[in-house]
Amino acid sequence: MPVIVASVVPKPEHVDEVRAALLAAVPEVHQEAGCKLYSVHEGNGKFFFIEEWADDAALAAHSTSPALVEMVKRLDGLTDGGFDLSILTPLPAGNPAQGQLRP
Repeated sequence: MPVIVASVVPKPEHVDEVRAALLAAVPEVHQEAGCKLYSVHEGNGKFFFIEEWADDAALAAHSTSPALVEMVKRLDGLTDGGFDLSILTPLPAGNPAQGQLRP
């Protein structure tokens, strides 16, 4: 179950446009096969995604999905660079209810 943490930095004058583009994609991404979690957060001048996918195939499909392609188009010129992406392997520890993402 791949877990993704991604971030993107909006240009200061485009924060509202970036927020709108990111949020517009969420309902469509939630309908993608294998999407277990796809959430957007904002802080410290960045937007963050926390994602969990059922498997590597679902993550691969998401990377070329219409929702993601459209979001990237909408962000063109509005951010300082592209997405910073980390693909993580969960290391559950302690109480599973508190130590790992779950459905």
